[in-house]
Amino acid sequence: MQRHFDKDIDELKHLLLRMGAMVEDAMARSIKALLERDTNLANEVIARDDEIDRMEIVIDQKTIELIAKMQPTATDLRFVATIMKITPELERIADLAQDVCERAIELNREPMLKPVSDLTRLAHDAQTMVRDALDAFVRGDATLARRVIADDDIVDALTESSFRNLLTYMLEDARNISSAIRLTFIGKYFERMADGATNICEMVVYLVEGKMIKHTAIAAAAGE
Repeated sequence: MQRHFDKDIDELKHLLLRMGAMVEDAMARSIKALLERDTNLANEVIARDDEIDRMEIVIDQKTIELIAKMQPTATDLRFVATIMKITPELERIADLAQDVCERAIELNREPMLKPVSDLTRLAHDAQTMVRDALDAFVRGDATLARRVIADDDIVDALTESSFRNLLTYMLEDARNISSAIRLTFIGKYFERMADGATNICEMVVYLVEGKMIKHTAIAAAAGE
């Protein structure tokens, strides 16, 4: 029975990593589509989002079946709970990559706005956070997870800086308003992807250390 349970756990982990790879690819391709003004690539990312949605459903079903059949012990249950929390975060990140592509397609119909360096860095920093969050899960590395969580402050600052720059473009020339607003949305999408990576890492810490660090002050008060 335990060997069968271990096999099911390994299968769940494998499925989650497959989903994670698909999400990383969608994110990378959305950034490429945005920076290279590639409408065809953007449409490909949008079209493939259903595959990630189906993967989420498969993982959810297998997780529920596993709990029902095996009644896992505390440690294994923590792993299953982590999977259940990480999967929707990955799905949301994929949806945000799709949102980036939709705005990129709209931007391609307008004159190109002056490149915004903060937005480019923001995109790549968010991408790095998602990749490192998945690495932390694979390696069971709470130290890496905490580093990713700390990096979220950098992304927040970049989002604010990008917004200020875009606001300047809008004030300088009203013709920039439409493109700048779309780029502002894109900046928020990348910030939310980074938030998703942060949430994943909070669950990695929970998996490794058994500590629930989300809303730390509230959690501490609840434990008193």
